[in-house]
Parts: sequence; C-alpha cells; structure tokens
Amino acid sequence: MLDVPRIHAVTDDLIIAHPDFTTRARGVMHALGPRGAVHLRSRWLTAAQVYAIALALGDAQESTGCWLVVNERLDVALAARTHGAQLTTKSLTVADARIVASELPLGASVHGALEALGAERDGADWVVAGHVFSTASHAGEPGRGAELVAAVVERTTLPCIAIGGIRPENVGTLRDAGAWGVAAITGIWGAASAEAAATDYLSHYDGARGQS
Repeated sequence: MLDVPRIHAVTDDLIIAHPDFTTRARGVMHALGPRGAVHLRSRWLTAAQVYAIALALGDAQESTGCWLVVNERLDVALAARTHGAQLTTKSLTVADARIVASELPLGASVHGALEALGAERDGADWVVAGHVFSTASHAGEPGRGAELVAAVVERTTLPCIAIGGIRPENVGTLRDAGAWGVAAITGIWGAASAEAAATDYLSHYDGARGQS
C-alpha cells in the first residue's frame, strides 16, 4: 500500500492567493515532513498560476519529503512533477486519469461508501471523505460524522482521509473510526502560525495511538 500522508493541509482561493502563501506553505511542509501533504486547491487561479506556485514549492517538496498535491488539475500535477493529484467531481474521473497518469498517486474526493468503492475500483490510491463535521464551506449542511469514515473503511481498503470542520481534538475520534489521516483548511491556514497548527494536528495524531 502507498504510504499516504497522514495530515493534509488543503488550501482555498483566499489562502493560496495570500502574498505570503509560499512562505507559510514552506513552514507547513517543514513541520509535517513526509507525513504531510499540502494541497494546492483553487477555483479561480489559472492553471498557469497554480503551476507557478507548484514550481516555487518544488524544492521544499524535495527537501522536506512533504507531498505537494494539486487538486482537480491533473495536467498541472504532471507538468510540475508534484507527488500527487486530488480528483473531484469537477475534474477527470480516476479511471480517465489513469490513462494518462498510470504511476501518479491519485486521491478521490467522496461523500459516501459507494463512491469510495467506485474510486477504489477505478484505481485511486486514497479517498478524502467529507464533510465530517459542520463547516462554513458547507453552511446549513449537517456533518456526516465519524460514521462516514467508518462506513468508507468498512467497504474499501483505501486509506481514508477525513475532511470537514476537523480540529486537532477530533483526530483521536476519527482514528478510532478508522481514518488513515485527516485534512484541514481553516484549522491550519486560519491560525496565526500555520506551521504551529500543522504541528498540533500531527501531535494529536501521534497521541491518539502512538506514532505511526
């Protein structure tokens, strides 16, 4: 099984467009090392802009071992030689992506066990399952709870990364439900020190069942 990172720091448009983003991202990558991933996710930046950011962080990817993952844009992930790509319902399917990226690690975003089963069948290396808890990005929609993680883990053998309103103190509960790891957006990037916040998530992960 691919050794998928445990803590995933996922961006949005405001985060990735911040003038100090690359500096903050380097700090997060240093804090997480090979057990972490920084996801470059943006709806509004052009492919060329995301590509430029990925290139700017390429040396940090190599020196820290922290993965760079490009969301949705498989072409950018391949061109920038990032460690992986995260596919969603708005991007290529995993099956189609495998035609042109047979070796690139691929994640799939899912919202239930059946979607996760399909992603496994099509060749995904991991799934990001959400949203687990209530979050501002899904206002008015209740979280699916740790039960979502348990259902995905029961139906597939893929590493399951939980996402959606996750705070460091939730990590133990999600590990008990079978989560391979967790993803955070505001919990990391919204902190005064993104590097310290990333370290906090990793510490809670290790404290849940001992270091993995």
